[in-house]
Amino acid sequence: MLALLAGPDATATAIPAPRGPEVFPAIVATFAARRARRDAIRAGTPEGDELRETAAVVRGLAIRAARARMARALDATDGFRERLVRFWADHFTVRPRVGPDQPLPGVLIEDAIRPNLTGRFADLLTAVTMHPAMLSYLDQVGSMGPNSPMGKQRKRGLNENLARELIELHTLGVGAAYTQADIRQLAELLTGLGVDSETGTVFRRNWAEPGPETVLGKTYGDNGIEPIRDVLNDLALHPETAAHIGRKLAVHFVSDTPDPGIAATIGRAFADTGGDLMAVYGALLDHPAAWAPELGKTRQPYDLVLASLRVLGVTGAQVLEMPEKTFRHHLLSPMSAMGQPWQRPRGPDGWPEEAEAWITPQLLAARIAFAMETPRKLVPDLPEPVVLARTALGPLADGRLLWAVERAETRPEAVGLVLASPMFNRR
Repeated sequence: MLALLAGPDATATAIPAPRGPEVFPAIVATFAARRARRDAIRAGTPEGDELRETAAVVRGLAIRAARARMARALDATDGFRERLVRFWADHFTVRPRVGPDQPLPGVLIEDAIRPNLTGRFADLLTAVTMHPAMLSYLDQVGSMGPNSPMGKQRKRGLNENLARELIELHTLGVGAAYTQADIRQLAELLTGLGVDSETGTVFRRNWAEPGPETVLGKTYGDNGIEPIRDVLNDLALHPETAAHIGRKLAVHFVSDTPDPGIAATIGRAFADTGGDLMAVYGALLDHPAAWAPELGKTRQPYDLVLASLRVLGVTGAQVLEMPEKTFRHHLLSPMSAMGQPWQRPRGPDGWPEEAEAWITPQLLAARIAFAMETPRKLVPDLPEPVVLARTALGPLADGRLLWAVERAETRPEAVGLVLASPMFNRR
């Protein structure tokens, strides 16, 4: 797996997805059309379809990104890479807050996460933090130093969202040894970092809080991009960041309650190599706990949908060619019913990992409905159920499940029993 991961990202090349240079102009045009529409309504002269047209372009880009992500996950020979993309996309959660933002989560993945997946964590952290998607989502675009020329002129001040999530979620973790003063100082250091609709990420010196800032005991002088890069590098290399990332990887890949040794081993590899991600992944894969036969995780709805498509023989090419209505109705809508609306977690901490968040009476009913209804709508010629059970579950296809499958009244019901079984809903 590591050898494949060290090679080129062949799946992304074969199945391209929209990136910033294509997406950003469409978003800017949609916001401009919204403002024009609002002004026209106030003037009593609303006419034309410009907003409808620009909004359709944005929705099209977002749906292209969603299709590409699923198609890659289905067709990739390098499945570990796709799983890592999913992990880091959740670690650095961005969700659209208004309609024109719909493509931003996908763009962050293409521009910042996938290109830095196998390098240093510091480079990944810097690329993500300085990407327009993250700057917009965490309100950095409106943060001004209270004593900066622009802050005084507009009587506006700091927004601490990016600084807080950088420390609490992206690096050290909640409960680490930091204070509110560290967050405020980091927020002041980040002032000036913003987005220009034409050029992307920029540094506006007249927005920056004057003077040095001290974060976690280290003082960063002057204003500009370089002090920001320096503090991101230091946060990335902090010992508590190593421990935080080690715990998160162990919980995501192995178990909600992993062997404490595997988290410590991953964290130690992170610390010893300065956040070399290939070494970190190697520590995860080399640990015996990662290969325990017990299924330690509940499949989240996205994973369940993908696993179902795989065992039913649906390919990435078929997903790419699927009519948009079918894609939304049979793939995205069931995920929403199962508690995971596409790219819309509740907050910047991403999706929960624990099984209890996903297996409730209501959400379990949605899983069963998906298993019973969706396969026959996507695959008219369903596979033979007992063969499907043995192929999908191997030795986990126990006698009780096979007994029930063999006695189901219809083939769709039998297939549904396999996909709804407790064993298939775990990984």
